[in-house]
Amino acid sequence: MTGNAHDDGPQAWDEAVLDLYARALREGHVPAAPASAGATSLLRLGLLHPALDDPGRLEPVAPHVALHRLLRASAERVAEERRREERLTEALEPLLRTAGPDVPTTPLIALHSGKERIGRVIDEAMTDATELLSVQPYSSYLNPDPTLHEPALRRDQALLDRGGRIRALYQHTLRHAPPLTARYERLTGDVEARTLDEITERLVVVDREVAFVPANADRSAALEVRHPALVEFLATIFDRLWRLATPMYPRAVRRPTLNGVTPRQRAIAALLVEGHTDAVVADRLGMNVRTAREHIAKLAATLGSGSRAQLGYLIGKSGILDRDG
Repeated sequence: MTGNAHDDGPQAWDEAVLDLYARALREGHVPAAPASAGATSLLRLGLLHPALDDPGRLEPVAPHVALHRLLRASAERVAEERRREERLTEALEPLLRTAGPDVPTTPLIALHSGKERIGRVIDEAMTDATELLSVQPYSSYLNPDPTLHEPALRRDQALLDRGGRIRALYQHTLRHAPPLTARYERLTGDVEARTLDEITERLVVVDREVAFVPANADRSAALEVRHPALVEFLATIFDRLWRLATPMYPRAVRRPTLNGVTPRQRAIAALLVEGHTDAVVADRLGMNVRTAREHIAKLAATLGSGSRAQLGYLIGKSGILDRDG
């Protein structure tokens, strides 16, 4: 048999190839030149061979002979794979016995690409989970489509039904968003949400055993972190932010106004004295630039400022940024 007998995959047995072989059997031969793709396949499979007395013809091999050769080649490949399996087992079995209990069975850090893939991996991590900590800095929850977050709602409710707890952090700009409030009202169990002026990038911590963080700016890639020290570090960051945050659900707490300056304006003031532009202030506090400028104008009016430079001085003098003020 000529050629590589193992190149007899499904692509080699399409209808055109079989028709050409059937024609060769009926007519006793087919032209050798110009050689078609089908003829090339049949030569490789050993179903045709050049005629001894005429190089311009290809003659068929009897089907029962060709079948016997192909089956024998297939059996040889199976036997070779079994020998390969035996060699692999021989090489690795001693290592299986000597590997210590601390050898990780899953990667300590893994990269996942594609938002659907990331969602599936988080779902798998939450299959039997009893605690979910999350930081959600994005406004996708403002989408009015009630079906958009149905899978996440079902997943979260399943965790709560197991007696688990959910803690979530958002920015203050979302605390009065009806879609977000409605989402939590549909959940039953130990679930709480709080808000901060500024929060970190998205963070998901499951059972303090695995964490997920974005791996790029558009969140189309994520890192799955299972290193105990890193997961503990991320969970500790969450805990500290949680203690600083203002309750939003199930009991909303109103943040106090100080000397006519609202909490939002105080957050803006803190960024202004650091020298940030309006655009940076807006981005860090989760609002658009126009809204940020309106708050800055109101703050300036409250403090009696006539210029941006004077505003910074008056913010410092007013004491509104003092922790105990």
